[in-house]
Amino acid sequence: MPDIKDPENTLVLDTTQGTVTIEMRPDLAPTHVARIKELVREGFYDGVVFHRVIDGFMAQTGCPQGTGTGGSGKKLRAEFSKEKHVRGTCSMARSMDPNSGDSQFFICFQDAPWLDAQYTVWGKVIDGMDNVDNLKRGEPVKNPDKINSFKVAADA
Repeated sequence: MPDIKDPENTLVLDTTQGTVTIEMRPDLAPTHVARIKELVREGFYDGVVFHRVIDGFMAQTGCPQGTGTGGSGKKLRAEFSKEKHVRGTCSMARSMDPNSGDSQFFICFQDAPWLDAQYTVWGKVIDGMDNVDNLKRGEPVKNPDKINSFKVAADA
């Protein structure tokens, strides 16, 4: 079990590959953290697939259609920071519009400095990165891995 410092700002992601624990960063992206927790508590992510998994780059999820075209319907204003996109970083996916983040997010497999200050970093994997590494690859992924359940640690 990972050392959970702040259960209200820690997420437990149960995937078909195993458990992933994410420490959220409300200091960097308070609006995004609040919205993700709201969606998690509504069960929005439960059953959603990892639709875009690029080897050596990142794993993306959060589209209810499983295609990368959908979201929750609530766009968020960008909260860019100086936080680096390194292995385990959790960041919001978006369109060309910086203020288009919604429910889709990605987890970096390795450092991706070209994303720095371009995407909203809201958390970091603190345990279970090996399970992220084991997600099936593809764009789109054939028979994709999925989120079985997503919980705020304080609620577990």
